[in-house]
Amino acid sequence: MTDERIALGTARGRWVLAATALGSGMAFLDGTVVNVALPAMGEDLNADMAGLQWIVNGYMLMLAALVLLSGSLGDRLGRRRTFVVGVIWFAAASVVCAIAPNLEVMIAGRVLQGIGGALLTPGSLAILQTTFQHSDRGKAVGTWSGLTSVAAAVGPFVGGSLVDSGSWQLIFLLNVPLALVTVLVTLRHVPETRDEEAAGKLDVNGAILATVGLAGVTYGLISAGDHGFGDAMVLTSLAIGVVAFVAFIEVERRGAYPMLPLNIFANRRFTGANLVTVVVYGALGTATFLVVVYLQTALHYSALWAGAALLPMTVLMLGLSGYAGGLADRIGPRIPMTVGPVLMAGGFLLMLRINTGTSYYTAVLPAVVLLGLGLVATVAPLTATVLSSVEDHHAGIASGVNNAVARSAQLMAVAAIPMAAGITGDAYRDPVAFHNGFGHALWISAVLAAAGGVIAWVTLGDRGVPRKHDVVHHHTHCALEAPPYADSRTPS
Repeated sequence: MTDERIALGTARGRWVLAATALGSGMAFLDGTVVNVALPAMGEDLNADMAGLQWIVNGYMLMLAALVLLSGSLGDRLGRRRTFVVGVIWFAAASVVCAIAPNLEVMIAGRVLQGIGGALLTPGSLAILQTTFQHSDRGKAVGTWSGLTSVAAAVGPFVGGSLVDSGSWQLIFLLNVPLALVTVLVTLRHVPETRDEEAAGKLDVNGAILATVGLAGVTYGLISAGDHGFGDAMVLTSLAIGVVAFVAFIEVERRGAYPMLPLNIFANRRFTGANLVTVVVYGALGTATFLVVVYLQTALHYSALWAGAALLPMTVLMLGLSGYAGGLADRIGPRIPMTVGPVLMAGGFLLMLRINTGTSYYTAVLPAVVLLGLGLVATVAPLTATVLSSVEDHHAGIASGVNNAVARSAQLMAVAAIPMAAGITGDAYRDPVAFHNGFGHALWISAVLAAAGGVIAWVTLGDRGVPRKHDVVHHHTHCALEAPPYADSRTPS
């Protein structure tokens, strides 16, 4: 890699930060606006509940399966090159989504978007880690996190306004000028870096097996909502997914250069934190997916107000995550990560009060605030625990694994929970049926979140404070997406 190091306070440093924030912000913005647009897209594309699930999961599938591999790809081929390819790919896929004449093309476009997202998301943080001088990396990553969180926060307003104006297609076309600016700034101001010591082959077999496993199980769970588990295609899909997962574990166990080193799970705190990630992010991803649709179809909120309904969560995360991280430093992550998921469970249960005729301020807002406080207590300590559980030179791998775990959990939960709650077929268009299913889904999410608190209490132990020689930076970031891919301690 190049020996050039840039100071954050210089003009070039600000351009590098702008390029990475623009690219990642584009992906984060897309993630929030698509959920807001789902009812309108479902109406125009004649999509049932399974179709809406695939619009969300087509993107999440490729992101979860490829995010670890793409990090290694950037190390070898060049982080700037991989980032630029990801941005261009993401923009081209966005055009496919915008002009999609039917549901099938829309899902294909979302799958392609996921590949682009997998290329650019780890690349943006890897650029920061390897471009800025060591003393500026923590501040650079923290600033990046704040800027991308702002993108996620404005997403509901941008997406809602575009949808309410009658053109959900514009939420995808918006990515084209953003991508053009990002590419131009990146090529002009961002130096190329790569890991000259990167050895071994890319774990392509592992990536393929992970994709097949996630796709098989996801397809089976979504299809089971309409056809039942006795259907031959459902059983075949689930069987293919399970076999692929078993083969994936074997390949990673035997491989010389696995993208998922299984020995990292020998650490109890690391494993416990990732188990908390599975249940908490699974519950959160499903609830946020359903609540925006529910507010529009059952309570007749506009797209703008439905998207803005969850904004207090983001505001709380931006304002209080640093304090939560500091508290976890002093008392250890066990108590915050136990209390946080329990508060989230309470937020889900408060959402049961949302019904036709209820006020946003008396029914929706209290639930969203409690959910946001639970996220504040959970996310920063969780990220710090993941990173402090391994040696410094494994910090990037640890954070990447946790990122992939979070996205995989959301993928599976969005596939399984609506089916378990009875929200299948055209149920989301029927206010009564959707209300009943929504209540069941909230109970499931509440149980999952509460289980996260139990797991944290059992697995983290009293000695959960990060090691003294670790320097943990508490960054704000969008919890609805996933933990950040890397931390400022990642070696360069």
